[in-house]
Amino acid sequence: MSECPSPPAWVKEALLSGLVVPAHPLALTPQRKLDERRQRALTRYYHAAGAGGIAVGVHTTQFEIRQHGLFKPVLALALETVATCDRASGRQTVCIAGLCGPTPQALAEARFARQAGYHAGLLSLGALRQATQEELLAHCRAIAREMPLMGFYLQPAVGGRVLPLGFWRRFVEIPNVLAIKIAPFNRYQTLDVMRALAEAGRAGEIALYTGNDDHILLDLLTRIVIPTSSGPVAAGWKTCPEPVEGACPTSLRIVGGLLGQWAVWTRRAVEMLEEVKRLWTQETVPAEMLTRAVQLTEANAAIFDAAHGYAGCIPGLHEVLRRQGLLEFTGTLDPQARLSPGQAEEIERVVRVYSFLTDDEFVRNGLPGWLD
Repeated sequence: MSECPSPPAWVKEALLSGLVVPAHPLALTPQRKLDERRQRALTRYYHAAGAGGIAVGVHTTQFEIRQHGLFKPVLALALETVATCDRASGRQTVCIAGLCGPTPQALAEARFARQAGYHAGLLSLGALRQATQEELLAHCRAIAREMPLMGFYLQPAVGGRVLPLGFWRRFVEIPNVLAIKIAPFNRYQTLDVMRALAEAGRAGEIALYTGNDDHILLDLLTRIVIPTSSGPVAAGWKTCPEPVEGACPTSLRIVGGLLGQWAVWTRRAVEMLEEVKRLWTQETVPAEMLTRAVQLTEANAAIFDAAHGYAGCIPGLHEVLRRQGLLEFTGTLDPQARLSPGQAEEIERVVRVYSFLTDDEFVRNGLPGWLD
């Protein structure tokens, strides 16, 4: 194996073009066993909806799958299902495996994922809360020698840790980093990642993906211009769009999303991203899109249970999928995880008032075939 293995060229090109990547949930029976039929149906739904990738073994899949012996079966089932869908449709889907834990665990997960056929690993650093910056970087480099990476800035509220600008500046120097999922739910920390990429001069090489489920459309609609001294590197826009004394502006875009929110209403997410991409060539953003951005954030607040510190985040996603018929059971591997008081009513409200954000009819039409 090379020092830092690279994926097929089409994978990097697809990520740079901007994809909808649902963070794949875990389908369980009422006995809290893997429901293979509905797990496969979820994957078929995402593929049919037009998602360009899937992410499995991530927070939305429940990190606890490792303790329940489900990491390998769940990842293998998703890959097998995607391969069948790709063969039938002539498409190619980017498959991303969630990697976590101390270095030995993350290495073992990366080795399995790469050998199984996953294209990149989404590397969570939440387990290394006490590690120094040097230790974090050594960990990342070790995993990068096993498979290509997608960096992951996970918000502390759901298991992540604060990662400063200096960390990201050195992380993006790892040669086979393909993308970064920016999910701190914090504007300052989001800008840290973008600035690091601009200063490293890799804006056209590493794809930026939003994981900020509270800020999805605004992340995608906004062009960021950061003056740096690293040279005229641009991503998706002309080089040096505005003169800045002593520096050349680097233009960056968040091109897609790897999101728990996009694990529901995925067909609408694909349509929204297509609409956003058309707007990238325009000088202005329609006011309607800004309004929709706020409406999507409000819907996400109900689903992710922002009112209770995201305690009902995963059960909220499950509840939406249950209402659509994709899941039978909303429970998780943790019996204590459940919808918060009033959360079901809030989900009912946003589904009613923002029905244009949902894809209920698409799911209703496709469900019999996906469950077959």
